[in-house]
Amino acid sequence: MGKYLSDKKAKELICEIGRRVFDRGLVAANDGNITLRVGEREVWATPTGVSKGYMTPEMLVKMDFDGNVLEGTWTPSSEVKMHLRVYNENKAVGGTVHAHPPTATAYAITGEWIDQPVFAEAIVMLGVVPVASYATPGTQAVPDSVAPYCKDYNCCLLAAHGALTWGADLMQAYYRMEALEHFAKIHMAAVGLQKPAQMLTESQVDELLAIRERVNNGSKAGQIPSNREV
Repeated sequence: MGKYLSDKKAKELICEIGRRVFDRGLVAANDGNITLRVGEREVWATPTGVSKGYMTPEMLVKMDFDGNVLEGTWTPSSEVKMHLRVYNENKAVGGTVHAHPPTATAYAITGEWIDQPVFAEAIVMLGVVPVASYATPGTQAVPDSVAPYCKDYNCCLLAAHGALTWGADLMQAYYRMEALEHFAKIHMAAVGLQKPAQMLTESQVDELLAIRERVNNGSKAGQIPSNREV
């Protein structure tokens, strides 16, 4: 990891991202969680029971990767265990976002992976979007369900629950959440046309994979979309 943000800037950024996910309808009420890494084994995390659109810096909680609270008086969300699992599994991660984007969550409800090579930008920004097996929210089963995807993917859907994205920094994680919902809308609209999707060729996908690796500083995470029919 490179240079970390100061605690002040980190908390301000989390609140800004909270407003963005709320304003874009990626969460409702008190849904969602956000974390930002600020040390070798330290993150700032959002509290439980607070709308992400109305957070203030003093509400945030600093934690270590083992889940111990280091600073702050508010209670962290029980789902922070899922975020910490991502950091523990993938040392390159600097930020995570959990939300309930409506269209992408529809795919999570059906258990359908978003993995077809039909949209160039989605291959570059996301790659394959797997669906983690169902786990009761707030339990240890949730981090266990996302663990298999933390290294080789950039995000995952949570069966009957929502979505989790991660990145080298919090902005990348947030943009991946935006992109996930945007692509899910496009993909669902295309399926609704009831016509076969026009798959990209193997050579076209290879070119996009090379772009993805370049823009992600050599990371190959994201996997290769399949050419199964819609």
